[in-house]
Amino acid sequence: MRSSLRLTLSASALLTAALLASGCTAAADSSEPAPSAPGVPGGDLELDAAWLDEGRMVALVTWGSSSCVPVAETVTATGQTVSVTLDAGDPTRACTADYAARASVVVLPEGVDPTQDVELIITLGEASGDTELDGNPALAGVPGQPTDYAPSAGWFDDGSLVLLTWGSSTCPPVVESVEVTGSAGTVGFAAQDGPCTMDLVPRATVIGLGPLEAGAEDAFVLTLVGGGLNATLNVYNA
Repeated sequence: MRSSLRLTLSASALLTAALLASGCTAAADSSEPAPSAPGVPGGDLELDAAWLDEGRMVALVTWGSSSCVPVAETVTATGQTVSVTLDAGDPTRACTADYAARASVVVLPEGVDPTQDVELIITLGEASGDTELDGNPALAGVPGQPTDYAPSAGWFDDGSLVLLTWGSSTCPPVVESVEVTGSAGTVGFAAQDGPCTMDLVPRATVIGLGPLEAGAEDAFVLTLVGGGLNATLNVYNA
């Protein structure tokens, strides 16, 4: 399902919104500090990526505290090479002491072609790394043009994907159940409980579907149920 809402949301606005979202999530979820809160690594950066929003955005997957998700601070492109600096936020804030895959939303600059391979060079604190996304001819979005605010999802590892939804920064989706049959999966979300801010931000949710049948990822259909996220979509290949 695609929303009829056609607003122009600039890259800077998206990044500001994502920063607010991650800050609110950290405040709500943090109970004990991580050993290196907020988890800024040094040396080589463990990194994956996934296509989102018809190729207008990507998700950068890093590992650390789930309540202190880095946000994109600067994004530049030279041809098909995209350089991103991630900001880990206030080093004194408390973060949960878990170690999980977490996704940072990045708006691709104008001129990048998602149907062609894209190299991503990432810096987070003193760490750096790079990864590549294979071009996908099925991606119809044009970086630099407005989003249509539809949910989307892309693979970043075997059986693991990033789901992009749009909504309140203080009420992110909460996965309640996951069911997989062949090349189709259904993800159930918990009902939102309590007041939510009236903002509209991109929210990236990492979802593990477990081992899949051979070839299932190539034409995988994902159904979202509950939590105001009822939709059916195809998962982008990386």
